[in-house]
Amino acid sequence: MASRSSAMEGGAAIQRRNAVKRHLQQRQQEADFLDKKVIASTYFSIGAFLVLACLTVSLLILPLVLPPLPPPPSLLLWLPVCLLVLLVVLAFMPTDVRSMASSYL
Repeated sequence: MASRSSAMEGGAAIQRRNAVKRHLQQRQQEADFLDKKVIASTYFSIGAFLVLACLTVSLLILPLVLPPLPPPPSLLLWLPVCLLVLLVVLAFMPTDVRSMASSYL
């Protein structure tokens, strides 16, 4: 009978230990969330937020107020096309994996 009660006490101790661990993990998660929230709220200063707000308003209002601009020179229109072609060529260009420095190869 004594061994049975000691086994029950041991089980209760394990349950208490697990409950304490869960409680500590939950508190740690809450603290991490609050830290992230504080970091996010201080990411922009008031001055930076005002600059971004003014920039947004100017991008919305100025095109409605200013007269339309003439089209750019035709040679300048080829710039984005050339950049896209260059990126496609670089994306499909084979590389020598052995010459690349990496720790997982």
